[in-house]
Amino acid sequence: MTTTPDIWEPLEPALSVRQVLTLERVLAGEPEVVAGASHLDRPVRWVHVAEAADVGVMLSGGEMVLTTGVLLAGDEEKQAEYVRSLHRADAAAVVLGLGRAFPAAPAVMRRAAERCGLPMVVLHRPFPFAELTEEVQSRLVRRKFAAVSLSEAVRTELTALITAGAPLQRLLDEVARHSACPVVVTNLAHRVLGTAGERPAVDDVLRDWERIARQAWGHRPGRSGTGGGTEGDGWIRAELGGRGERWGLIVLCGYRGDTATGRLLADRAAEALVLHRMLGGGAACSWEEQSAQSLLTDLVSGVVPARQLLPRARAAGLPVNRRTFVPLVVRDGDTPRLDRLLRLLGLPGLVAELADGATAVLLSLPRDQDAGALAAHFAARLRTESGRARTVVAAADPRVAWDDVPAGLREARHVADAVADSAAALDLPPVVRLRDVHLRGLIRLLRDDPHVQSFAERELDGLLCETEEDLLSVLRTYLATGRNKSRTAQLHHVSRPALYRRLESIQVRLGVDLDDFEQAASVHIALLAHDAQQQ
Repeated sequence: MTTTPDIWEPLEPALSVRQVLTLERVLAGEPEVVAGASHLDRPVRWVHVAEAADVGVMLSGGEMVLTTGVLLAGDEEKQAEYVRSLHRADAAAVVLGLGRAFPAAPAVMRRAAERCGLPMVVLHRPFPFAELTEEVQSRLVRRKFAAVSLSEAVRTELTALITAGAPLQRLLDEVARHSACPVVVTNLAHRVLGTAGERPAVDDVLRDWERIARQAWGHRPGRSGTGGGTEGDGWIRAELGGRGERWGLIVLCGYRGDTATGRLLADRAAEALVLHRMLGGGAACSWEEQSAQSLLTDLVSGVVPARQLLPRARAAGLPVNRRTFVPLVVRDGDTPRLDRLLRLLGLPGLVAELADGATAVLLSLPRDQDAGALAAHFAARLRTESGRARTVVAAADPRVAWDDVPAGLREARHVADAVADSAAALDLPPVVRLRDVHLRGLIRLLRDDPHVQSFAERELDGLLCETEEDLLSVLRTYLATGRNKSRTAQLHHVSRPALYRRLESIQVRLGVDLDDFEQAASVHIALLAHDAQQQ
C-alpha cells in the first residue's frame, strides 16, 4: 500500500557540503574549497575521520571525510588513490587539515578531486576534528528527529481526515500546507487529477506541465525521486499504487526544504492517497471525474475567468490549441457511460456531472472536422448505448475561442433545462439547440421575474392544488403536442372519451376555452412559466 524509497537513498535529512562550511566552528578553521566547487550541494549524511589510502571500503556513501594526510605524505600515488577511493564510495567531500603533513593543498589530490567532481576543502588553521564531528552529527540527529516528527504529524493528520470522510481535495490542501509548495496528483497518462497550493504558483506549474510530466516520468520506475527538475530544484515525487500496480504519482513542485524531508512528506502523502482510494471503494478514474467536474463547474459558473482555467484544462488532458470546442449538456446521462463513449468514439473531451441530472460534455475537435455532424453522431450513439430514445442532448454553437466556452456551456445548460420536462412530448432533433426551444427558452430566462410568477399563478389557479396534479399533467402534454388529442390520449394511456372528459374538467376549473388559440396560448405560457419555476 505504501511507497518504498530505494535502499541506497537514505531517508534521514542531510546537510549539504555548502551548509557544513558555513557552520561557526568550521569557519574558525578558515576553510577553502580547492576542488569540486560546483558540487557543494551534495548531501552530507555523516562525518568520518580516516587516514588510510583505501578509506572507501569503510564508507557507505554521503560521508564528509576528515583527514590530516599524515599517512599520505610523500607518496603521490597514495594521495591520488585516496581521492579515487572516496569517489568510488560516493563520499560527499574530503576535508584536509593543513599542518605538518601538508602545509598546502597537494596538487595531485586537487587534480584528482577536480576530475572526480569531489569537493575538496582545506582548513588553514588548526582545528579539532572532534568539534566538527560533534557539531555536524548533533545537527543531523536534530534534523532527522524533526523530519520524522513532521512525517508522523502529517500521517496522523491525513489519517484523521480520511477517517472523517474528507474528499481528495482536503487531503491535498493539507499536504500543500505542510510542504509550502504546489502539489499535483496525476495518473499514468500524465493527466492531472488534482492540485493544491497557492493558485498563482499552481497555475505556473500547470502552464508548463507537459514538459514537467515528461521529466517526472523520465526516472527509474519503482522509486521515489524527482521530476520536472533536479533534486536541488525541489521536484519530489512518490508513486501511487499497491500490490505491484502503479496508477499515479504525487509531485511536490519546487519544494524548498530539505530534500530528504520532502521525500518523507511525499511518501506519507502517497500512503494517505492510496488509503483514501481503498477505503472509499473508488478508483483513480473517480479522481479524474472529480477533476473534470471541478474544471467544468468553474467554467459554467464564470466565477473564475476562462483564461485562468486554461492551464488546468491543458493539464487535465484537453487539447486546447487551434481547436473547435463543442459545449453539450446531457439530461439523465450517466457520467461514466458518457466518458467511455467519448473514448470509444475517439473524441477528446471532458465529462462532468453538474446538478439536477445534468451532465456537461465539452468536446475539443480539430478545426477541420464537422462539429455538428460529430455532435449528432455522439447523440445517436448515446441513445443506442443507453437504450433511451428520448435522451436530451443540448448543444451550443461551436466555439473556436477558449474565452467563449463558458458562455457556450451556459447556453447548452439553458437549452437542456428548457426542454427537460417535456422532451417526450416534443418533436426534438437529435441535438437540441437554442433555436429549437423558442418560447420555452424565453420563459426559462424570465422564470424568476415576479410579474411572470404572478401571471402563472393567476392563469393556473384552478389546477395548482395537489389533487389536480393529474389534470395538470394532461394539460401539459396536450399543449406541448400542439393540442393533438390522439397523441395526448396515447401518451397518457387513456381512451379518447376519457381524455375529452378531462379536458372539459380542465376548461371548467380554469375558466377558459382551449379551442380558442389566444386563450390556449395564454395558458400554455403560464404552464411553461410554472414548470420553469419548479426547477
